[in-house]
Amino acid sequence: MTEQPAEENLPTPDRLLHSGGDRPIDPEDLVRLSGREPTPERVARARKVLEEEGSAAVERLLP
Repeated sequence: MTEQPAEENLPTPDRLLHSGGDRPIDPEDLVRLSGREPTPERVARARKVLEEEGSAAVERLLP
């Protein structure tokens, strides 16, 4: 029997990601853009980063 990878190690499905061009980006989106799954701690940090950096926070993560 093979072990299944932990959910946090799997990439975020594309259907959960968006660039924010059609609406403002939220903290959960920023966490997902970083390749991680949202946790309360990560979302809180992302909220702070968005407040401090605005859209520049997204531009750092997207090519």
